[in-house]
Amino acid sequence: MCELNRIASHLLFVATMGLDAGAMTPSMICFRGRERVQAVFEAVSGARMMHNYFRIGGLKDDLPDNFEEMIGELMPLLQADIEEADHLLTFNEIFLARLKGVAAISVEDALDFGLTGPCLRACGVDYDLRKADPYSIYDRFDFNVPVGLDGDCWDRHYVRVREMYESMKILEQALAGMPKGNVTSSLGKRLARPPEGQVYFRAENPRGELGVYLVSDGTDKPYRLKVRPPSFCNLSAIKHMLKNTWIADTVVVL
Repeated sequence: MCELNRIASHLLFVATMGLDAGAMTPSMICFRGRERVQAVFEAVSGARMMHNYFRIGGLKDDLPDNFEEMIGELMPLLQADIEEADHLLTFNEIFLARLKGVAAISVEDALDFGLTGPCLRACGVDYDLRKADPYSIYDRFDFNVPVGLDGDCWDRHYVRVREMYESMKILEQALAGMPKGNVTSSLGKRLARPPEGQVYFRAENPRGELGVYLVSDGTDKPYRLKVRPPSFCNLSAIKHMLKNTWIADTVVVL
């Protein structure tokens, strides 16, 4: 679900980037691919977006009986959509002229602004929490971390496209090794009283590092909860990236 969600998010990014740059056909292909993924989300959880499928100790529900068949049909179609959009858009001469060198940000500035995810990797920083600080079962998967070079609009597009290919590789490995059995533990059905203390957990969201800082006072209600959303930090650099650009570039930079 995490990697499908990453692909859906990146497809939306590539689609809107294409539309803003005047490329209608690859954008529609991306929307088509995203629709395929959201159909799977709906079949599994009942919701196309914000599916809230994960629970403490496991998952909300088991997968539908026809899940393997559904994914078997999805994978080749989704792979074809990604490849077709990539072929039409990424190295298109007009697309390159429109995005190359636009709103470039250096590694030093990106780190100062707290950029994470594809925006940071577009600058050439090889940092992905799934590799740098593995959680869940990501340490069992074989995949690469795509990086850019110049940190401009084209690199931010390029990194996301390459990440979709890597997510497809992870999906194939996960499906091949998916175990049978319960989808949640009995502990997840009880409200726990954690000991006093604090914890910070972070995960590689499609847009960057999603962090949760939680403080417990020993009761069943959190004393403090703070969420570190990736987009908030990424947007903090927008004023810096918009320097010396055209007004028409604003939407593309966003």
